[in-house]
Amino acid sequence: MSDWHPWRVNAAARLVRSGGVIAYPTESVYGLGCDPEDPYAVSHLLSIKGRSADKGLILIAADVEALQAWIEIPDNDWRGEILASWPGPNTWVLPRRRWAPAWIGGGRPTLAVRVTDHPLANGLCRAIGGAIVSTSANRSGQPPLRTALAVRRQFGPFLNGVLGGAVGVSSRPTAIRDGSTGAWIRKP
Repeated sequence: MSDWHPWRVNAAARLVRSGGVIAYPTESVYGLGCDPEDPYAVSHLLSIKGRSADKGLILIAADVEALQAWIEIPDNDWRGEILASWPGPNTWVLPRRRWAPAWIGGGRPTLAVRVTDHPLANGLCRAIGGAIVSTSANRSGQPPLRTALAVRRQFGPFLNGVLGGAVGVSSRPTAIRDGSTGAWIRKP
């Protein structure tokens, strides 16, 4: 991808590691992200988005290993399909490890997670060294934003940074499925 610049990705990772909230491109829309273990950053992200904490958030990572600190991939009929769908625009709701902060899953015993295949989002996760919060960049109830300019216009002073770049080809947020039943929570 032409907008891949390691220094930009590393600068964005430093902002996240220092408690900041940033925006970045994903497979389909811009995402808002922060360190999922930082309750202040998560609270700030929810505040600027206008999202209720009980809805939970999605975590993305560069690989399955980074997600396994947060979730358990069940040994059921869906395990093979879950693993085969990553990396890619497929979010699965899986059992949260007991030590993972409850605020990420909205207090539920599950978390929504994805191994991203978007080059910038994946590079950001690698630079951070783990998972990052990924919720669509929009005010709650409004359409998701697809450009860095739109994100800056809507959230500018409330963000610590924007990692600019092109979003993926899909015009809809990623599909979400239940990892215990395979049921669609949000269809593609």
